[in-house]
Amino acid sequence: MNWLEVRVETTGEGAEAVAEVLSRFAPRGVALEAGPEGFSAGSIIVRAYLPADDELPRTRRQVEEALWHLSQILPLPEPAFRTVAETDWDEAWKKHLTVLHIGRRLVVRPSWLSYNPGEGEVVLELDPGMAFGTGTHPTTQMCLQALEERVQSGARVLDLGTGSGILAIAAAKLGAGRVLALDNDPQAVAVARENVRRNGVADQVRVARGSLAQAIGRFDLIVVNILAQVIVEMTDRGLARRLAPEGVLIAAGLLAGQEEEVRAAFERAGLALIGRRVIEDWVALEAARCR
Repeated sequence: MNWLEVRVETTGEGAEAVAEVLSRFAPRGVALEAGPEGFSAGSIIVRAYLPADDELPRTRRQVEEALWHLSQILPLPEPAFRTVAETDWDEAWKKHLTVLHIGRRLVVRPSWLSYNPGEGEVVLELDPGMAFGTGTHPTTQMCLQALEERVQSGARVLDLGTGSGILAIAAAKLGAGRVLALDNDPQAVAVARENVRRNGVADQVRVARGSLAQAIGRFDLIVVNILAQVIVEMTDRGLARRLAPEGVLIAAGLLAGQEEEVRAAFERAGLALIGRRVIEDWVALEAARCR
């Protein structure tokens, strides 16, 4: 089978919205990468691949219509389309991914690239797939930085909306004792399970389909890298009650303009802000129970 690549270059604010739209049509997921000048220039490229089957004309028309409606709210360029042969699909992804260093110790390595880790470095092996999360997006990077600082040996960790499983894998490799990784998307669950197995942390990480309602018990660390509105809804539905008394919540996926709404939800839930990270337009917040 051939694939139709959809490519949209946009800003940090637009990338989240474009990725959400394209994810409705792309069975192999959506990838976000830095533009030609890097994330510091504020340009993000969103890519998705549509199966070139009998439904492709209809699917392409739906994609174009959905992006047009989005462009009435956010300035967007015209999407670029190109056909990619099945045999070239992997290579199309590989061109755009390299070994990525995050924080002081974390390294994200695609499986086709070799890397000799330095002393103390923690290597995560992640390939692009049907679930979001290979470490290139600022929200993922900020969560990884926070995990590097917050994970303690033997910690109980909850990863809500795990996607590729990258944050759950990082937590396990950083010393967490038990990690529960949840996602509502069955494709994400399958990809995360394979990534957990590949990284040798299956004894520490359990991947399951579900969300907050399936998170039984209390956790020393909770990481939620989703949309701001979903974080607010989860917080209002009792997310803070899943924290152990000394636990920390890491929340990312929000743009600067959405920060106040999330902070207000934290206050309603009795959470106090203890940390804040910013990369371009993206914000990650760290909170703990008020004492």
